[in-house]
Amino acid sequence: MSDLQKMFPSGTWCLEESVGYLLARCRTKLAKAIDAELTVRHDITQAQGSVLMMLSTGRYATAADLVRDLFIDSASMTRMLDRLEKRALIVRMPSATDRRVFNLQLSEAGAALAEQLRPLYNEVLVKYFASFSKDEVDTLKHLLRKLLDTDVLPADQTGAASESEM
Repeated sequence: MSDLQKMFPSGTWCLEESVGYLLARCRTKLAKAIDAELTVRHDITQAQGSVLMMLSTGRYATAADLVRDLFIDSASMTRMLDRLEKRALIVRMPSATDRRVFNLQLSEAGAALAEQLRPLYNEVLVKYFASFSKDEVDTLKHLLRKLLDTDVLPADQTGAASESEM
């Protein structure tokens, strides 16, 4: 029996000890805390804030890029982008190379809001990680990145949507 099989024995599964369950609960707890702050301060949801933050990095240009990393369906992303566009926080621009694709860009107001979100996200994280040492946070980030770098699904099953679906 390998060390991994010892860590994850098939016959003794317990929800409260499941790494997946614990990760999901932590993500949900942080998302709810951020959602509460964003709703009160900026009248946007955590999901909308995530889109604004991701677009502000310059590493995301299309709805498909966002769907891939946020792992939400393309219809939900389209509705969210419609709401952000209606509030003049993003701009959709037709791609010069593919007329089925729209490139996304923060509007001036969206960029300003994304800058205001950074300290808010940080405030929430500081509250939840107050009992952690710097080494513990560094270790956690290292382990989470290691998990993110592990690909076990075939490329066609990673939840990525095609650009034309948006």
